[in-house]
Amino acid sequence: MSYAVGPGDLVLCVNAAPNHVTGAPVPLVPGETYTVAAVMEFACPCGRSDALLDVGVDFAWCQTRFRLLPKPKFEATPRAVAAPKEKETTR
Repeated sequence: MSYAVGPGDLVLCVNAAPNHVTGAPVPLVPGETYTVAAVMEFACPCGRSDALLDVGVDFAWCQTRFRLLPKPKFEATPRAVAAPKEKETTR
């Protein structure tokens, strides 16, 4: 996954199991989306991934905990603005 993920991408946490190296609980929330701050090309100590993701929570997490979300498709379409009509007053 590291080849497709870059800074600024949105990822979905799919695995908030305890840290698979130390066994400590993790502060990640399953089903929560995170923005990738950096991709560190270091192999995870668990051996399951070739990169660690920094998502701004603690330090860095194994990329197997996340799934890349598709980029939002933004289409700028001009919209008509309803402006109030000016009325001419007569005396």
